[in-house]
Amino acid sequence: MATPDVFLGDHHALFDVTKGDAKARGYAVEKKIEYLESLNDRVSNRRSRRLINDRILLELVPRLSGDEIRGLFAPPPWGDEAQPSPFVMTNTGNWDKFRNIDMDKEAGAIEALKGSSSKKKSPMDADKIAALAAWHRIDCRTREAFRRSFLPELVNGYEENIRTFVSEAAGEEALVLYVQDPFQRLLLHGVCEFYNLVSTTESETKGTKDLKMTKIKKKKAGTNELPTITLCQFLKMAKDGFW
Repeated sequence: MATPDVFLGDHHALFDVTKGDAKARGYAVEKKIEYLESLNDRVSNRRSRRLINDRILLELVPRLSGDEIRGLFAPPPWGDEAQPSPFVMTNTGNWDKFRNIDMDKEAGAIEALKGSSSKKKSPMDADKIAALAAWHRIDCRTREAFRRSFLPELVNGYEENIRTFVSEAAGEEALVLYVQDPFQRLLLHGVCEFYNLVSTTESETKGTKDLKMTKIKKKKAGTNELPTITLCQFLKMAKDGFW
């Protein structure tokens, strides 16, 4: 029975792939693999076929450099020393102070930081938060109308009447305004929502004319504190990029 060594000896020229350019060597490797695969049909010995298959796998595996081989068989931490991480390269003395800090001192430092941050908050910050909360009470469709067409003089007139009403009115009193334009009436309802008021529009007949009447009342439950920042100021600040 012929062994693989005999067959390989008969085709020594085929296995000499050191000559020629890369394209020629690649072609020679392909021919070599084809020849080795054909030997499997001609060799009946199981051990010989296993040797041929191992030879095919060796031909398919790319050649590894020395560094690649060392990386396979001796990866960190068993091989070469790994590069230190930025965390390890930090100043050891400063890091030890942070790591070994007393828990009571740590809690005191955190409380001190909280106190300093609260002291930095100015009344203006609280006013901005209140104005932002009032803005979000307005219906989204009405907010979009304010963004699209501000009409500051009109809105300022609404606000003057409403702020006076909130400051002076009591009980079930109502503020009545006659606004006939649908868009302007939409803005009026938005101003009422900003100040947390209830507004309803009804039709009223005077002679031959049908008029739209908007009644504004305070809510029975809820606060009616006036925001320090008016809606006009809020919209102007938003337009200038303060929000």
